[in-house]
Amino acid sequence: MNLFKIGSKPLGIELMAAFLEDNYVSIGYPGIGDLENISIEELRERLLRTYQYSELELTEHLQAIHLFVNTMQDGDYVLVCDGDWVHLGDLGDYFYNELYDTPDNGTCHRRGVTWLNSLPIIDLNAEVKEFLSDSGLAEQYKGPIPSARVDLWIKGSYASEQAVNHQVLVDDETLSIALGILKKALVSEDVERQERAAIAILQYAKQ
Repeated sequence: MNLFKIGSKPLGIELMAAFLEDNYVSIGYPGIGDLENISIEELRERLLRTYQYSELELTEHLQAIHLFVNTMQDGDYVLVCDGDWVHLGDLGDYFYNELYDTPDNGTCHRRGVTWLNSLPIIDLNAEVKEFLSDSGLAEQYKGPIPSARVDLWIKGSYASEQAVNHQVLVDDETLSIALGILKKALVSEDVERQERAAIAILQYAKQ
């Protein structure tokens, strides 16, 4: 299990509300096609054909895209800042949605996310705060991560009225479907999947 962060403005436009409502994150970069199973060399060629990057810029963007497409894995965790808050989610697989491969939208490169909680940044430990303060497009957290509960670095209580008001709102039907999926995952033969499902259900029960 690894922890990553993603910016909420992949094209310079704030997309946090869409990320939360539609349960995904995106890194932007329209115009370079589906990136599943392509080599770094092919990715480099596509970026050079589409964008006018300097060599330094190209290296930075290559690293960010490779991280998003190949390094992140189903079951890893992601943090996305939203003002004084940060949203914590469980990542799904990379997928390409051709419908959004346009200059106006550009969110074609996506990973599904099961949002677990919304946390005040002030309640995070110093290492995670520093990690979130970096301005990279997409980055991996290098510090220690709890083996069972990713919220163990939270200090104090965030269950205030403000926190409750900031929770992601999901309709009852969607909640029922999501809980059904998690209950099935609890009896999976995959121990890691069982653990993630248990964490998500416990987080829901605490809200």
